[in-house]
Amino acid sequence: MIKIKKVLNTSVILVENDEKKEYILFGKGIGFGQKIGNVIEEDQADQLFMPVENTKVKELISLLDSIPPVYIDLTQEIVSYAEETLGEKLNSGIFFTLMDHLSFAVERYKKNINLTNRVYWEIKNYYTEEFKVGEFALNRVNETMDIELPKEEAANIAFHIINAHGKERESKDSMRQAKMIGSVVNLVRYTLNINMDTDNIHYTRFITHVKFFVERFFSDKMLEDEDNMLFEQIASLYPEAMNVAFKIKEYIKQVYGNDIHNDELTYLAVHIHRLISYNQIS
Repeated sequence: MIKIKKVLNTSVILVENDEKKEYILFGKGIGFGQKIGNVIEEDQADQLFMPVENTKVKELISLLDSIPPVYIDLTQEIVSYAEETLGEKLNSGIFFTLMDHLSFAVERYKKNINLTNRVYWEIKNYYTEEFKVGEFALNRVNETMDIELPKEEAANIAFHIINAHGKERESKDSMRQAKMIGSVVNLVRYTLNINMDTDNIHYTRFITHVKFFVERFFSDKMLEDEDNMLFEQIASLYPEAMNVAFKIKEYIKQVYGNDIHNDELTYLAVHIHRLISYNQIS
């Protein structure tokens, strides 16, 4: 028997079974009119998401509370289309990473910040099925939100689908990656002299970006410069964040002997700025 523990919104509920294990259930309208303690049937939900570890509950609930239900519904629709198109179940974490990405993409659009995807051509031509999902998702977001996200967004979404294939990968470089992630996070923390709230959505987004950054670094797939227009725009808008990004560049050059291009610095600065902004208002 599964009982409702918390109604997160009309489309998502937190439940627990007889063994007190927690799950997150998705389903359009599944939370409407529901109350804590109500019994829910599994077939009422589109997805029995995952057993939720207690240490992760706050982080997941914080993310869901910060994202309007429209993005949750869009994510369900896109994931269902992706699994049907690809003929496989995706890693359950795609629900959180994708809904967060869609929300952030629309937020950037409204602020007129366009983060160009430098690997658009590669994703479009080498991951054709995932790119098809990305195009479907882009059309649905534009139709639903009555906006016009750039075509590159299809590749951004496809990238999340690519990373959600099957089970989470284990890398032989995991220890090296973990060490660099920790070093980058500590460098940001001490440079800005802030206490990072690990339950905050901006911290979660920052860590996610750093993980992808480190993965690209060790797989020799770092983004390379095409033009400096966006770099100069972000440097002008967020000088403090860009200063921290340059410190990261200097650290990596000193420790690993590799140079970091302006494109990577741009994306780092965007996410660092979000941490700074949150810290100033909290």
